Amino acid sequence: MRPVSPGYFADHDVEGLGAELRAGRCSPGDLVERALDEAQRLNPVLNAYVTVDAEGARAAARTAAEELAAGTDRGPLHGIPVAVKDIVDTAGLRTTMGSRHFADNVPDRDAACVAALRAAGAIVIGKTTTHEFAYGGFGDVSANGAATNPHDPERMTGGSSAGSAAAVAAGMVPLAVGTDTGGSVRLPSALCGLVGLRPTYGAVSTEGVFPLAESLDTVGPMARTPNDCRLFWRVLAGTGPGIAGGGSPATGRAKIARLRTDGFGPVDDAVAAVVDEKLAGAAEVTLPNAADIGEAYLGMHAPEVTRLHAERVATAPELYQPEVLERIRLAARVTDADHRRALAARDSALSAVRSLFADHDVLALPTVPVVAPPLGARTIRVNGEEIDGRTVLLSMTSAWGVLGLPAISVPAGLVDALPVAIQLIAPPNSEELLLTAAEQLF
Repeated sequence: MRPVSPGYFADHDVEGLGAELRAGRCSPGDLVERALDEAQRLNPVLNAYVTVDAEGARAAARTAAEELAAGTDRGPLHGIPVAVKDIVDTAGLRTTMGSRHFADNVPDRDAACVAALRAAGAIVIGKTTTHEFAYGGFGDVSANGAATNPHDPERMTGGSSAGSAAAVAAGMVPLAVGTDTGGSVRLPSALCGLVGLRPTYGAVSTEGVFPLAESLDTVGPMARTPNDCRLFWRVLAGTGPGIAGGGSPATGRAKIARLRTDGFGPVDDAVAAVVDEKLAGAAEVTLPNAADIGEAYLGMHAPEVTRLHAERVATAPELYQPEVLERIRLAARVTDADHRRALAARDSALSAVRSLFADHDVLALPTVPVVAPPLGARTIRVNGEEIDGRTVLLSMTSAWGVLGLPAISVPAGLVDALPVAIQLIAPPNSEELLLTAAEQLF
C-alpha cells in the first residue's frame, strides 16, 4: 500500500483559509493556483477529475479578490476552491455523467446547488469522476476510468461520488459536491476518511442534477471536518451562520444510540471493534424490520431507473459501460408489485424509526461494514464469507435513502491504515443536530 503524498488542502480548513484571505496573507488566486497544481500532480494517480476548468477558476478568483478588496464578503466560502460531481450541471463546463452518452455535453445553466455556491463566492475548480450515471457503489466504472483511493490507489473510493471523495481526501480541494441516492456521498466519504452528509430528502434542490431516482436523490457536502461540512451545508441549504447546533437542551450534546446491525448485514470484526470503541457507553437499540427496508431500496429506485434509461438502452446500448447496462436491464425486471411492497416496507419502517427517535436524538451504526476493497472487486470477504460487493457496500446506507432521512458519515479510526467510519441518522430536517453529533465523535 502506497498512500499518495497529501495535497495543500489536507492541512488547511475552511475557516483557516478564510482568515488568511481576509488578513491579506493569501488571495483567492493563490488558492486556485494551489488547487490547479495539486490537480496536475495528483490526478494522474487518482483520476479524481474528469475536467479541470483552469481558465474559469482563475477568472472567478479575480472576481472574488476584487470583491474582498472592495469590502464585499460573501461569507465563509468566499474565495474557497470546490469540486463538483460530474452529474451536476455547470454552465459552459462539460458535464458527462461518467458516460459516453454525454461525452460532449456542455450545459448552458448551472445546477441550483452550483449557483448557490457561486453566489457564496466559492470557486469551481473542476468536475469529478462519477460511477456512470451515478449507478454504482464502487466508483470504478466510468467512461473516464476509475477514481482511486488516496489512502491506497490500488483500492476503490466507493461510489458514486468517487472523484469528489478522492479530491478532498487527497487535499486537492477542501470541499466537493456529491449526490446521494442510496449512499453515494456517505459511502465514498467513509472509505476515504471524510465527513459526508446526505441531507433530508428535498432539503437541497436537485434542479440541474442528472437523476438516478428522483424520489430518493439528494445533493450533499463532502469535507474533511464536521465544521467544514457545516459551513458547506449552510450554503447548500440557504441558511445563515447563526443557526443553532441542536442537541439536548440541558447539555447541547446529541443523545446518540447505537443501532444494532441485525438485519442490515454482517460487519467485519476489525471494523466492528473500531466502532465499538468509539460508541462505548451508548445505549443499544434495534430496528426490527431492517432487512425489509434494505431490500426495499431496489423496489423503490429500479422503476425510475428503467424509465429514465429506456430510450438510451433501446437506441444506443453500446455507449454504456457493460456493467452499468447490465444493472439497468436487471432493474427492468422489478415489477409494479415489487414497487408496492417496497412502499409498504418504507412506511412500516418509518413508523418504527420514529419510535426510536422518541428516546434518542441520533442513531449510529457503521457507514460501511468493511474497509475500501481493491479496485475491480465484485465480491467482498466479510469474516471469511464471500458476499456480493454491492450488497456489502450499500448494506448500512440504503435504508436511510429509502426513508428520506438525513445521515452523515464521520471518520472513526483506521484498520490496516484504511479509514473506518460511523454513520449517524436523525429525524427529518435535523442536519445541524447531525453535525453536532459528528463533532462529538470526530
